[in-house]
Order: sequence, then C-alpha cells, then structure tokens
Amino acid sequence: MRAMILKEFRELRRDRRTMAMIIVFPLLLLIIFGYAATFDVEDVPTAALGPQAQLVADQAVGLFDVITIDTDGTADTARTLLRDGDVQVAIATDTQPPTAFVDGSNLFAAQAAVGALGRLGDQITVDVLFNPDLITSWVLVPPLIGYIMMFIGTVVAAIGLVKERENGTLEQLAVMPLSPSSVIMGKITPYFIVAAIDMVVVTLLGMLLFGVPFVGSVAVFAVGVAIFLFVLLGVGVLISTVSQNTGQAIQLAIFFLVPQILLAGMIFPLSSIPWAIRWISYLFPLTYYTTISKGIMLRGAGLDSLWPQYVVLAAMAAFVFTAAVLRFRRDLVPRRHRKPDAAADGAPA
Repeated sequence: MRAMILKEFRELRRDRRTMAMIIVFPLLLLIIFGYAATFDVEDVPTAALGPQAQLVADQAVGLFDVITIDTDGTADTARTLLRDGDVQVAIATDTQPPTAFVDGSNLFAAQAAVGALGRLGDQITVDVLFNPDLITSWVLVPPLIGYIMMFIGTVVAAIGLVKERENGTLEQLAVMPLSPSSVIMGKITPYFIVAAIDMVVVTLLGMLLFGVPFVGSVAVFAVGVAIFLFVLLGVGVLISTVSQNTGQAIQLAIFFLVPQILLAGMIFPLSSIPWAIRWISYLFPLTYYTTISKGIMLRGAGLDSLWPQYVVLAAMAAFVFTAAVLRFRRDLVPRRHRKPDAAADGAPA
C-alpha cells in the first residue's frame, strides 16, 4: 500500500493540469466568489431630464450616480435611454410630479432604486419598465439559456478532437488533403447546427414555462446567438487541441464555465463587483450574450445600441478560431511529414 501511495503521488505531481485544478482552482473560486457574490448595489447609472434636470442632479445622493443631464429631455427620452441600456434610472422632470423610470431588466439595481425612490413619497412617480412586477425569472432566464448552451457547446466540442487523438484517428486526419481550418470547420459544423436547434427549443421553452417576453427583433437575436455559439464551439475546439485526453478536456471546460456563473452579470450586476475582479468579466462571452439577450428579449433594444457586444463577440470568435487552427496545425504538420503508409499503419482500422 505504501508503494501504491507513493506511485499515485508521483503521477499526480506529473499531471500539472490536475494539480492546478486541485490547488489553484479552489483558491480562484474563493476569491472570485467572495468578491463577486454580493447583492449590494452602490452606484446606479442615472439620467436627469427636463427643465429641472440640474436640480435633480445636484440633489441626487447615495445610490444614484447621475451620468446624463439633459434639460431638453422628456419622458420619451427617458424610455429610449432605458431601452438602449444607457442608464438604469431616468428621472423626467417635464411631468408633474416628476417621473422616475426604472429599468426592471436589471433586477437588483431596480429593487434598490425602487426602494430608494419609494422613500420620497408623493414627490415623485415611479414607473418600472420592461419588468414591471420585478419577476426574477424574467431576468434570469435569458442569460440562463446562454449558460446552458455553454455547457452543451463547449463540453461537446472540447471532447470532439480529443476522441480523435484517443482513438488514433488523428493520424488519418493528418494524411487527408484538408487544411487544419477545414478539419475544424468540419468538426464543429454538426455541433453548431444541433446547438442552434437546442437554442431555439430552450428559448421557446423558457418563454412558455416562465412567461418571459420577447419584444425585440428575432433576426437581430439570431445573429447574436450564431456568433455566441461560434465562440463557444471555438473555445471547445481550442480546449481539445491542448488536451491529451477526455478528462483533461472536461477539466479545462469546467475551469472556463464555472466562474461565469457570477462574473457574467447573469445573477449579480457587474456594477456591484469590484474593478479588481470585474475586468475578468469582460473576457467571458457570456457577459456580452447576457447584455444582448436581456436587451432584445426584455427591452426591445436594437442593433444600434447593442453593436459593441456584437463586435466583441465577433472578435472573440475570430481569435479562438485562429488560435485553435494554429494549435491544431502543430498536431497535424509533424504527422504529414511521415509517409502515408506509415501513418495509416499506426491508425486503427
């Protein structure tokens, strides 16, 4: 038994990925979750509109962070600002009494804002838009759909090429007259089609079961979903190119997936996460999908206000696909220098 224990320790020491998962991953989760898991909302982006906009801005203290002052703005301007996601609260002073419009698609910020505004009594009217009853499922389901697809797209794609390596069929791919990019596209295309069908089914089911509205453009949403899925599949393929077996691929996929529960704005608002941790959020595709899904499904936002998220997702897709092709080429090129017969002899029938 002593010899067996020593052998296992030596093997564990050689497996650096597993050691990282055992030691580093729990520490990272503790730090990230400890800082990110907070329901406290401190600064709510606010707009002051109308003839008394400057007075409102001067009197706004505590929770409300006035970032827009427009003396010519009206109640319609307030609704537009909230629809485009520019602010979370817009106070219009062209009505009597003044009206505070609150973005209900950002649940915790909306609850904090409604509570603070309610203490003003009859001095102001509060109008919650996009989620008037502040229903939790309306806010959670759109990004949750993306998170579910992350598990399907990333994990399934991650084990795709790893199976080729484990089964020995990577040798056969090496002697085929295909470029690495063609091989990868051939591998992810079926997964992309199945994932797209899953996305439609899960979205419809979420709307049916939880009553989540869909007030925006289906076409704009479909484009965003397509880019998002391409990023996920690209990440999965990239993971598979740096993994030697299925276990390693699943470990890396989990390392990529778990932190996004808290850091992508799905549960906790990004504004409540300290900057020391928040910057990590902008490295995750789910962060941008969350903004897209809530913006289109709940607020009816268009491409004119969501295009930055589309650009970032497209850049991510190009980056992970290029990285996967370059990494995969390193696996294929050495094999292509061998004789086809020798490569074929080493592959299983």
